[in-house]
Amino acid sequence: MTVADVLLLALGAVAVGAGALVVTSTHLVRSGLHLVVSLGAIAGLYLVLGAELVAWVQVLVYVGAVVVLLLFAVMLTRAPIGPSADLDRPAGPSALIGGGVGLGLAALLADAFRWIEYPRPEPGTAEVIGEEVFGTWVLPFEVLSILLLAALVGAIVLSRPDIGARPAPPAEPAETDDDQAGDEPEEVPA
Repeated sequence: MTVADVLLLALGAVAVGAGALVVTSTHLVRSGLHLVVSLGAIAGLYLVLGAELVAWVQVLVYVGAVVVLLLFAVMLTRAPIGPSADLDRPAGPSALIGGGVGLGLAALLADAFRWIEYPRPEPGTAEVIGEEVFGTWVLPFEVLSILLLAALVGAIVLSRPDIGARPAPPAEPAETDDDQAGDEPEEVPA
């Protein structure tokens, strides 16, 4: 086992652990900070794999822009910052969907290693990248887009407490003293 393998395992564990804390935390700001840690660990994975440009894009775009935008949006609006009972949703459906998507991605990853043919073509041209992404990797690319769409729908559902909420029963009108006096009209002096 090399140093790179140990770093990959450690950073992967940090990314998965922080990702689990993102979706299980009821405190919205802490959830955003756990997202920073998870995305930072993924940037570290890119660095270990030798993709420095992708690592910097990860840090600048995701950690620097998206998470800061999320935290500013939460802090500048009147959204609840502390623990919120609205974030306590049943874990069953989301665990089922997440597990299914995770198993599907794992199956695609295991199958992808049979697709790779060596020697590879010369890297670095847009034509080669386009052939790889939209030829060999088109199915994992589409599954990832479905996963991101599911995350977007989940974020919308979590941000709107009125979705899935039970309507309050209609209140019965309270009786007033006039209603109890009867239906006799009052006499008005002429």
